[in-house]
Amino acid sequence: MKRADSDLNVAREATSLRLLVEKRLRTAIGDGTFKPGQRLIERELCEQTGVGRTSIREALRQLEAEGLVDTVPHRGPVVSTITADEAEQLYELRAMLEGFAGRECARKRDPQILARLRKQFEIMGQVARQDDRSDLLAAKTEFYAAMLEGCGNVFVQRFLNMLLNRVTLLRMTSMTQKNRIDHSLKEIETILVAIETGDVDGAERACVQHIHNAAAIAVAALRKNEATAANESKIR
Repeated sequence: MKRADSDLNVAREATSLRLLVEKRLRTAIGDGTFKPGQRLIERELCEQTGVGRTSIREALRQLEAEGLVDTVPHRGPVVSTITADEAEQLYELRAMLEGFAGRECARKRDPQILARLRKQFEIMGQVARQDDRSDLLAAKTEFYAAMLEGCGNVFVQRFLNMLLNRVTLLRMTSMTQKNRIDHSLKEIETILVAIETGDVDGAERACVQHIHNAAAIAVAALRKNEATAANESKIR
C-alpha cells in the first residue's frame, strides 16, 4: 500500500533524482528503518519514495558499491549484515584513520571547519533527548564530514567515508545503549576542544578512544546476537 506521508518520499527537484533517492535509502538504513538482512523490494521502494524503478535500481547499485546493500541470489537486494569479527576489524581501521584525521584537523585549525564542528556539536546537544535518533545521527555525520574535510587529506577522506558508510549499519546499535549518548557527547566534546585549541596529540587520542568505546558496545551486541542465533538454530 502506498504511504503518501512516507518519510522516504522524494520531492522532484532540480538536483539529481538518483542522489536524492540514494540519500533517502542510505538514511533509512542508517536509522534502522530498514534492518540488516531485510529484503529491499523495488515495487515497495517505488511506492515509498514516489519514484520509478530506474531511479531505485541506480540507487541500490550505488549502495551496494558502498557495502550497505548485498544482492542475494533468488532474493534480490537486501540490507547488508556484518559479523562481530568484521565489525572489530572495521573499527580498528577506523580508529587509526580517524585519529590521524583529528590530529591533522587540530594542526590546521581552519576557522570555517572549527565553526562547522562547533555548530554540529551544539545541534547534537539539542536533539540528543529526542526519541527519534535520525537528527542526532545526521548531526554526527556532518561533524565527521567537517573533521574529514578539515584534515586536508583527500585519501584519508575517501577511505574513511567508505568505512563510515559501513559503520552506519552499527551506529544505531551503540547509540541506543543506555547512557551511551551522554558518554558519546562528552567524548565528541573532548575531540572538539582538542581541535579548537590545536592539541594535536589530544585530538588524535580522543578520536581513537571514542571509536574504541563505540566499538566495544557494537561488537558486544553483535556477539550476543550471533550467540542467540546459534542457540536458536541448535534448538530447531
